[in-house]
Amino acid sequence: MAKDLSFEEALNELEQIVNSLERGDVSLEDAIKAYERGSELKNQCERRLKEAKMKVEKIQASKNDKNLSLKTENFSD
Repeated sequence: MAKDLSFEEALNELEQIVNSLERGDVSLEDAIKAYERGSELKNQCERRLKEAKMKVEKIQASKNDKNLSLKTENFSD
């Protein structure tokens, strides 16, 4: 696999590949290569989205823990 692209770069390249394949303006051999590259890009985008989701969930959990801690402290007063 080539260098890791940002999510936006990978998605843009994937969209270009899909558009090219939909137009049918590539040879069969090039279409197969494009499909393979598209599959790599799809996996990379999915991985980036999963990482982002995990970060958001971690932030939310941390925020919820802090709010729970504050509520517990206020309850004991």
